[in-house]
Amino acid sequence: MSERDPLGVCGETLAQKYEIRELIAAGGFSLVYKGHHKLWKSPIAVKFFTFLAEAPAEDRAALQQAFVNEGALLSDLSSQSASIVQPRDVGTFTTPEGDWIPYMVMEWLEGEPLDAILDRENERGEPRRTPAEVFLMLEGVARALELAHQRGVAHRDVKPENLVVVGDPHEPDVVKLLDFGVAQIMYAQSPVLGTTGRQVSSFTPSYGAPEQFDSRFGKTGPWTDVYQLALVAAELISGRQPLAGPSPADFAASSTDTRQRPTPAALGAFVSPDVEAVFEQALALYTTDRYASAGKFWSALADALGIIQSPSVRPPPISDSAVRALTSPAHGSGGTARWDADLDSLPSASVHPLPAPTRPVTAPLASPPMESAWKHGRDGGSSPVTASSLGGSSPPLSRSLPTHAPPRGAPRWASTALIAAAAAALAGGGVFLLTSRGTPNSIQVRASERAVQETPATPPPSPACPQGMLTIPAGQFFMGSDADDALELEKPSHHVLLAGYCLDETEVTVRAYQKCSGAGKCRRASRDVEWEGMTRPQARIYSTACNENSEGRGDHPINCVSWQQAHDYCEVQGKRLPTEAEWEYAARSSDGRIYPWGDDEPSSRLLNACGWECVNWATRQGEKLTALYEENDRYPTTAPVGSFPGGNSRFGAKDIVGNVWEWVADWQGPYSKEEKQNPSGPSQGEKRVIRGGAWNGGYKAWLRPSFRYAMKPETLSHGIGFRCAADLLE
Repeated sequence: MSERDPLGVCGETLAQKYEIRELIAAGGFSLVYKGHHKLWKSPIAVKFFTFLAEAPAEDRAALQQAFVNEGALLSDLSSQSASIVQPRDVGTFTTPEGDWIPYMVMEWLEGEPLDAILDRENERGEPRRTPAEVFLMLEGVARALELAHQRGVAHRDVKPENLVVVGDPHEPDVVKLLDFGVAQIMYAQSPVLGTTGRQVSSFTPSYGAPEQFDSRFGKTGPWTDVYQLALVAAELISGRQPLAGPSPADFAASSTDTRQRPTPAALGAFVSPDVEAVFEQALALYTTDRYASAGKFWSALADALGIIQSPSVRPPPISDSAVRALTSPAHGSGGTARWDADLDSLPSASVHPLPAPTRPVTAPLASPPMESAWKHGRDGGSSPVTASSLGGSSPPLSRSLPTHAPPRGAPRWASTALIAAAAAALAGGGVFLLTSRGTPNSIQVRASERAVQETPATPPPSPACPQGMLTIPAGQFFMGSDADDALELEKPSHHVLLAGYCLDETEVTVRAYQKCSGAGKCRRASRDVEWEGMTRPQARIYSTACNENSEGRGDHPINCVSWQQAHDYCEVQGKRLPTEAEWEYAARSSDGRIYPWGDDEPSSRLLNACGWECVNWATRQGEKLTALYEENDRYPTTAPVGSFPGGNSRFGAKDIVGNVWEWVADWQGPYSKEEKQNPSGPSQGEKRVIRGGAWNGGYKAWLRPSFRYAMKPETLSHGIGFRCAADLLE
């Protein structure tokens, strides 16, 4: 053993698969090593909780179980939020000297702790972030905390060292929250460890809430996280450390000061009175005067900033009988569930619109390429390094403030029933209906109608992709859904890592496809619909919606093409169809949004689905369609590509839901829970997967990124088109 390896574990293999390679960080309570997963051939981080080694032998079994329980909680939370670091495993290790030490294996992230970023920006005198920029930067963290708060779980140690920024600090891909559950274990074990003479603190004094210093202000809980998150946000806005130090006693006095709260205005920042009022409540002295959870705090801040939030997030489940009637999962020889029910027995009008969902809060999901280091914490602890100024005058200040921020102190202490509707839509009653949404819900801000807009973050033009294609960077996310209202074909949610790729910004247009077919390189698109079980009235009605039949639709998406025609077109262009995983990642990214544009309810401003114009079109044809929204989106059938920029995905993909479903490369097949890298689906099958909604879509479930459906590859539907993908150019 040495200073570079205090535990003498370098070169050891834990659980026969985690090879320990080097010490990354050492602190008062833990040691963090970089490791290598021998089976997955990927880097990992292993955190040894050395402070727990001092627990008496008779308490270790209970301690180990508590440790396992916290690991399970962390795993569950991180599976629903990209902003919570993901655990891989837990276990115990006995050193050569006989010391018993619990450890946790975690994802290896590439990024930088927020405290290091703030220090560097202070040293360089960089401009401060506006409240709106801070809102967007910490939004994922707020949603992650709300996800925990809904379960009655609090972090209790939210601070810059525990927030790791992956990507550009001013436009981060994701901000990761670390050490969930660790504070709870430390707090729970403090009486035990106290018998060893060891002083245990379950929070960091420089970001401590009043109740953490003095129980007369209330008990700790979710409101404690609200206070700490508000401190971090205030520091980002002002550039100044919010609590005055440097000793724990100084921090306690500052946190419990009845004369002044550490709000942005009190720290010298110029914010609107509405924004200041939100921070005053979030930083209230008594817990009963604060927002009860991170979600309520962030909603209030959104209102103060003029950022409109989604009024609802989770649709209620459809009745069990409807689910059974429409999905009727049957297990065949391989134990795989059927994707499609007996649709012929169900009329297209048998599935009614979902009621307005109620408002929940969770977060989503995943993160960009992970390969990081770990950093020595300022309080001696270890922190994993993973991967418009608004108008208004600030309130008068009650104390003089320095012109420049002083350096930050060194010590820092449904299943739903939409499958049948999908089939009915694509095979007659409109475009195919898909299943209900299984994406975790969130409090994400509205991305399309706000003064300070969360722009779709379209990547800048890059020579790595041909013109007209978007560069989708390498990343990772949780594909599918485990939500209560998700269908079986969406389950289980599983971790997917993807290499970077290119994706068409829009669906392939009629003009582009006709150029290929006119040159004799592609087969001509059909003028008639055709699918298994089609009736004569359906053929007559829906063939009129094939864009090959209509003049003046060059900018509309090509439809009524088979999977093979889509495949061949992309191949002629030197491209390919995207895999199902590539499509879903481009639609949902890694932040767990409900829809590609964010969490706003679908409307005629965001996509081309079925409004009253579509219902009227169907009525004139003798058909009956269900409206998704009451407005008129101006397009009874397809719309010119890119007509709804407010609905762009985070990566800039246009019409990725709505307009037409899109063929992808994969054969249909069930998911498994194992982590996958660049999955491409089964090697053979009977049906090809389609993704996204279409112009006659009447159900929100079609629009969630995890929603899946499949059709025979020879199908020619008014509701199916495609876009192409390509590998990044070297």
